[in-house]
Amino acid sequence: MTTRKYLATAVTAAMLVATAQASAQELDKTSISYVGSWSSLSLYKNFEKPFWQEHVPEASGGRITTEVTTFDQMGLGGGEVYRLMARNVIEVTSTVADYAVADAPELEGLDMPMMAPDVATARKIADAYRPVLADAFVERFDNAKLLAIAPYPSQVVFCNTEIKGLLDLKGKKIRASGRTTAEFVQALGAEGITLNFSEVPGALQRGVIDCAVTGSLSGYSSGWHEVSTHLYPLPVGGWDYVLTAMNGKKWASLSAETQKWLQNEIQVNYENLVWESAVEETREGIACLTGKGECARGESGDMVLVEATDADFTEVSRHLQATLLPNWADRVDQKWVDRWNETIGKVTGLKAAK
Repeated sequence: MTTRKYLATAVTAAMLVATAQASAQELDKTSISYVGSWSSLSLYKNFEKPFWQEHVPEASGGRITTEVTTFDQMGLGGGEVYRLMARNVIEVTSTVADYAVADAPELEGLDMPMMAPDVATARKIADAYRPVLADAFVERFDNAKLLAIAPYPSQVVFCNTEIKGLLDLKGKKIRASGRTTAEFVQALGAEGITLNFSEVPGALQRGVIDCAVTGSLSGYSSGWHEVSTHLYPLPVGGWDYVLTAMNGKKWASLSAETQKWLQNEIQVNYENLVWESAVEETREGIACLTGKGECARGESGDMVLVEATDADFTEVSRHLQATLLPNWADRVDQKWVDRWNETIGKVTGLKAAK
């Protein structure tokens, strides 16, 4: 029985390989140039780079070759990559949605403080808003094709000064991870500061800023725990979703079979894997920063973990409904507000209005 079972498994595996090879033969023979997000962070190291540099060429049977780099390796800040994509300079790229809101304020509706307090809600929001984002890319970036929505770990607060809770952020200079996060800290009575991610450790160390917002594991990977003393884990910066898109001209050049194949591969072998890791990466990031729990990524920090209270959650939610959503609604056309209410609004129970 064991031998028969082994043979059946082997035959099934061989059939799957043969099917994949046959499917690969139907793909276009082409090359893809990919510009990824921050080269130092786990999203690129563990997911983007392996997918584009290794998986796509292998899974396509060599019919699709790739060239892979990141925007910081190109000397870019991340906010300009979609514009370069629209001008046919970049074929496929990924960046934080908040970096591009000056060009496409509709993207801002995806990620706001405490709109998604957990990963499950964050994914429901992303799935609901995906058609809206897809249309925004077509309209704003010359028919670009949205390919993926992937989260960083939840965006928490690092401070190089003592805090005991949310209200202690009042009066502080805080590097925000996006415009709505800056508006939120300003509503608390803090000063929202715009700084490139790579400039934050030096600014914290020199006292140029008191606090900064980023993902827990992103902060650990970039050494923020070495220049910060207190960690506040409420996701006041949302999830810093990274959106992947393809140049419209490149997308149109692909056959329907290749388009379908690529979308499926991205969902199964990139997007889903990032979402599955988000909970663990948030937990591990906090453990690595504070020393409270196991850290398999290196030496733990000793930051003070400041626990969030129910009152803190209520305060953030109040500002979201009273200030952040109306401000965003004023920055976009009414059609985007209506579509937000029909999608994210139904998931969260919130309502945006001018």
